[in-house]
Amino acid sequence: MREFREPQILDKQRIEEILSQTRQTTCEFCFGNIFMWSPIYGTEISMCKHFFVCRSTDAKPSYSIPKGDGDFTQCIESLREEANSQGNNLELYAISEGEKDMLEQLLPGKFKFIERRDNFDYVYLVEELAALSGKKFHSKRNHIASFEKSYDWSYEEINRDNINECIEMNHKWEIENSEKNPDGMSKEEIAIIRAFDNYEQLGLKGGLIRANGDVVAYTVGERLNDNTFCTHVEKAFADIRGAYAIINREFAKNSLREYEFVNREEDLGIEGLRKAKLSYNPVMLVKKYRAVFEG
Repeated sequence: MREFREPQILDKQRIEEILSQTRQTTCEFCFGNIFMWSPIYGTEISMCKHFFVCRSTDAKPSYSIPKGDGDFTQCIESLREEANSQGNNLELYAISEGEKDMLEQLLPGKFKFIERRDNFDYVYLVEELAALSGKKFHSKRNHIASFEKSYDWSYEEINRDNINECIEMNHKWEIENSEKNPDGMSKEEIAIIRAFDNYEQLGLKGGLIRANGDVVAYTVGERLNDNTFCTHVEKAFADIRGAYAIINREFAKNSLREYEFVNREEDLGIEGLRKAKLSYNPVMLVKKYRAVFEG
């Protein structure tokens, strides 16, 4: 039986070494994402010589597909035995298309795959987000033009000198939006503060927008793979027209030029969020599945 525990900052190097070998494409498997959300989702990890696995601690735990190099089917069998010992079938979450194909090849007929549209990741070209050129981005340019005319503004990368201002801005944002989902907003703030408190150790990268000297928008994320950045958080005050559009553009233009793509994560089935993500014209949606063992 594997031993699972909470992730720690000291796990970062080893886990990233493993994940880099598997060339991850889904947002769940950035170490910073795992670390910042672990207290909220009860995520635990298991480290062994060849594999890295995440486990949720819900009433019915689910697992990530084993990441690494070794006897894959033996690892799946050990996870299946653990799930069975708790009276559950083994369930694997955030399965990519390639991992689905691998499971079907190595363990044919053993898993049922459930497509999770609400969890598909939205992937964009950095160059398109930085330029916002053409008819398809006309409305974004209009929002930005309004912002630029209305405010004395500037863009800054997030660092130890301005990070507390982002924390303060985020707290105001959470208060303004708490009525929509009080429990969810409270949990989100815990995760975001955890990320900011460990910002440098996690290797996060972010940017902010000032309007008349005040922080009105910020964004934070990290490297996903060699050519893709993953944006974990983006916040802007809704009553400031163009704030979301300009932080998106300026971050891509000033801070993401080393990447070809940016993964802006999922929409969770929230209608407004889906509409907003589609409005930036993703070049692809990364499909994800839940795999349920039925062998």
